[in-house]
Amino acid sequence: MKNKEEIKKAASWCLNCKAKPCSTSGCPMNTKIPEFINQIKEENWEEAYKILLDNNIFSHVCSLVCPQEDQCEGKCVRAIKQTPTQIGEMERFVNEWAIENKVPYKIAKEPRKGKKIAIVGSGPAGIECAVELLKNGYDVTIFEKEEKAGGILWYGIPDFRLPKQIVENIIQQIQDLGAQIKTGISFGKEMTIANLKKEFDAVFLGIGAATSMTYPLAESDFEKVYLSDVFLKAYNENQFLENLGKVVVIGGGNVAMDASRAAVRMGAESTKILYRRDEAHMPARKIELQEAVEDGVQFVPLTRVISANIENGKMQSINCIKTEIVEEKAVDVPNTEFQEEANTVVFAIGLKPEKTLLEQEGIQLNDWGMVLIDENGMTNLEGVFAGGDLTESKSTVCRALAAGKKAAFGIMKWLAT
Repeated sequence: MKNKEEIKKAASWCLNCKAKPCSTSGCPMNTKIPEFINQIKEENWEEAYKILLDNNIFSHVCSLVCPQEDQCEGKCVRAIKQTPTQIGEMERFVNEWAIENKVPYKIAKEPRKGKKIAIVGSGPAGIECAVELLKNGYDVTIFEKEEKAGGILWYGIPDFRLPKQIVENIIQQIQDLGAQIKTGISFGKEMTIANLKKEFDAVFLGIGAATSMTYPLAESDFEKVYLSDVFLKAYNENQFLENLGKVVVIGGGNVAMDASRAAVRMGAESTKILYRRDEAHMPARKIELQEAVEDGVQFVPLTRVISANIENGKMQSINCIKTEIVEEKAVDVPNTEFQEEANTVVFAIGLKPEKTLLEQEGIQLNDWGMVLIDENGMTNLEGVFAGGDLTESKSTVCRALAAGKKAAFGIMKWLAT
């Protein structure tokens, strides 16, 4: 963690350019980046903190998990020929300075409007949608299928990347704003759109992409094959999986990095990430791969897992083949098959929305299985909105926040007509 002088030096690197591409096109939440940096230059730390939270109460979360190199820093004018301004470092410092100095922040709230909104799912999109509605005087009830609110922030992102206290603080903030949170209620079972619309004026769906993608490794079932969400949930709930042995994580995204690092902490004998593309084509952030390697994870690129070798219902090894990148696609290299020792496999090759569940609720999907929404975030069902991983693949936390914010304003616009 940098000190004040280092952060002030980083702030001096900002050109305070008029176009502000870091904010307008880089940050999905359109954070007022030059404005908060200017306050750092003047050592107005509390004002910098206020600017950040007025726009986004998830500012601390974003400073820790956002891919700044692709978003705000990726659009920095300095990045064209030089090193970009260290926006993420500054945002993190300001938030942690505020915590250390017990700087209060209270969200302003308009008078109640007498309209009730149901938020289904308490991940980033759902909570951000709730925040904007609550600030504008709407009554909000959040429904969550798990025991704790927070969605991916609680059950998906491990504590070594996002401390749970930060998530708990945000949940407390929205409860202080007046949100009701009801946990242990599953969409499509105890709760449907039809019965929600009887009680609420509008509905927002932020249930995320809950179905893990996978493929068969053997003709019969065998032990110790995990989906990434199940694996990470076990870690995040401190229900460590035992006797993992040699772990192989299939995938190349940030979730694969998280799963591999969680495996190390759960006592794996060894952990390898096998990915069918090379490092240049992997979706994971470079820093995430670097930290996984520092934890002892071995990265094996250009490798496709074909099948598993099973004895008495237990995996002994997996069959693989080397690949190469041809016209941006990973293709098998003939005669390069080999075996890799493995006792546990974790699939981290992506998530998708629960198609059957959504279709039985009458929600239209596109050809890729994502929920179709209009420019205001509304689905084909009148008064039913959606955002986050339901509506776009490979969504980041910040993009999910932006989707929740857009839907909130869409709801308010719709209710006003």
